[in-house]
Amino acid sequence: MTASAPDILTFDLGSVTVREINRTLHGLAAGSSVEILSPDGAHNLACGLTVPISVRIEGHTGYYCGGMNEEADILVNGHTGTGVGENMMSGRIEVTGNASQCAGASAHGGLLVIGGDTSSRCGISLKGGDIVVKGKAGAMTGFLAQKGTIVVCGDAGEGLGDSLYEARIYVKGTVASLGTDCIEKEMREEHLIQLAALLKAAGCPDKPTDFRRYGSARQLYHFHVEHAASY
Repeated sequence: MTASAPDILTFDLGSVTVREINRTLHGLAAGSSVEILSPDGAHNLACGLTVPISVRIEGHTGYYCGGMNEEADILVNGHTGTGVGENMMSGRIEVTGNASQCAGASAHGGLLVIGGDTSSRCGISLKGGDIVVKGKAGAMTGFLAQKGTIVVCGDAGEGLGDSLYEARIYVKGTVASLGTDCIEKEMREEHLIQLAALLKAAGCPDKPTDFRRYGSARQLYHFHVEHAASY
């Protein structure tokens, strides 16, 4: 650990372990700033943070970066592996590159911004967080999403919104196919306002009017024997 500039702590994973870094992060005061160098795909970086600190990771990370985040502002200047921002509660996580599968899985709150593309099941079981993907999103994006918002500025893969509940999905590009119980819905003024705010927060120049909205047809809330083949 070194002080690269006033009030900024710098860690190099070439000389310290992930456990040592996370232990230090958990003990920092609100408002602290941290830089992590040479992550080299390490898993579980900056997990479980519960205070408003700023963390900048210079390089690619592995699984579950920023998992269970609460209040922290995390920037990954690179790509991330499976489950970035998994189960995050609040705060902000931004990835400048691509994200692997299950980005933002089960997130309850906060904002996750992916600068590139995401793989399959982005926002799986989303419970209230917001996800903005500046590139393309893979198959089954929004699978089982219950609440929250997913914005895809590029194309979306097959099975969009499969078995979702009350989450909102906005897509600018083409959709390969819709999942079970997912339908296109009207874009009303309230949706344009919400989408404009999310695009601004994520630093996207896209126009809300260029997007389409998708949501639940609400046919799978309760089991009906005549719909058995759809489950």
